[in-house]
Amino acid sequence: MNDKQLRWFYLIVISIIWGSSFILMKKALIDLTPIQVGALRIIFSSVALFIVGFKSLFTISREQWIHIFSTSMVGTFFPVFLFAYAIQQIDSSIASILNSLTPLNTLIVGAVFYGFHFLRKQLLGIILGLIGAILLIVKGAEINPDQNYYYALLVIISSVGYAFNVNILKKHLNDLNALTITTGNFVFLIIPAIIILWFTDFFHVEKIQTSTNALWYIIALSVFGTAMAKTLFNKLIQISSPIFSSSVTYLIPFVAIFWGVLDGEKLHIIQLFYGGLILLGIYLINRSK
Repeated sequence: MNDKQLRWFYLIVISIIWGSSFILMKKALIDLTPIQVGALRIIFSSVALFIVGFKSLFTISREQWIHIFSTSMVGTFFPVFLFAYAIQQIDSSIASILNSLTPLNTLIVGAVFYGFHFLRKQLLGIILGLIGAILLIVKGAEINPDQNYYYALLVIISSVGYAFNVNILKKHLNDLNALTITTGNFVFLIIPAIIILWFTDFFHVEKIQTSTNALWYIIALSVFGTAMAKTLFNKLIQISSPIFSSSVTYLIPFVAIFWGVLDGEKLHIIQLFYGGLILLGIYLINRSK
């Protein structure tokens, strides 16, 4: 394949992997608690990334380690637990759509905290995206009264964390390889994750025996959704533009919605419209760059 064909191949594969991660979390939560899902995801991801990227850790300077620690907290540690709690309470397809707010929040965080400027069209994109998110949550609570849509706020908080993560990377770690940064993140995360898991009931023999299926879901989520997908995304950035790479945001919700509907989740046509408002907002932001 030439670079043009290869970038489309990477884009589709990454979208399928990341779009499928929401249903994998949902299935893992059948037998495990959100705390266990988050901790195990970090542990398995750490092992996979250390195998692939351990040698690259020696290229990180002492000053860069400080910023890598910051990105590990806001971009990985807290979001993996917040998402697990959110998906336990709301449909995974809705969580995936709300996760699309990340580019909007990245622009807001960049402007407020890092002095980046944005255009009028991008401001319109922010407004449309936020309106879409609010209406999506309100309609979801109406259609699914048995679900606690206050937990949708956890997804939004996670997307704000991702936004800080992106801006820290852009300002302080732009000269480091993406795989190196990701592997460095998990240097800080694996020990806390093991400690957190230790204080749950996971290590009881009966618990492990009844959680076999959940463990396979988490292994798939960790190895493919974190280690493999992030590596592919790094390669995609190298052979294409940032705008093309960010278009993965448009495709992830459609994959997640497919799995959610297949799993019996209720999704009203008006919710798709509100999700479309969010994606339109993202489009306006990217188009204006």
